[in-house]
Amino acid sequence: MERPQALTRDGTPWEPMFLEAIDPESCIGCGRCFKVCAQGVLKMMGVSEDDELVEPDDDDAERMVMTIGAKGACIGCGACARVCGTKAQTHLAASALGIV
Repeated sequence: MERPQALTRDGTPWEPMFLEAIDPESCIGCGRCFKVCAQGVLKMMGVSEDDELVEPDDDDAERMVMTIGAKGACIGCGACARVCGTKAQTHLAASALGIV
């Protein structure tokens, strides 16, 4: 059985690209992706001197990075990818995940 094709409003074929990972070495913690995500997928975290994730308000936080807080909430819109200046994110097509 053939899978349904996702379409935009004008009928253009479209495939969701789901957020899979964020490279903590590339992420500068600017928060742009967090601001454009309407689904609450992302979570800002601090990174300690020992490269461990800590809460952002923890005194041990040396720098900030974005993490994926709710992977299943991602709708694959790609807004976060469009605003990431460092290209720190990895996305997977819905077809690669067997969704579409």
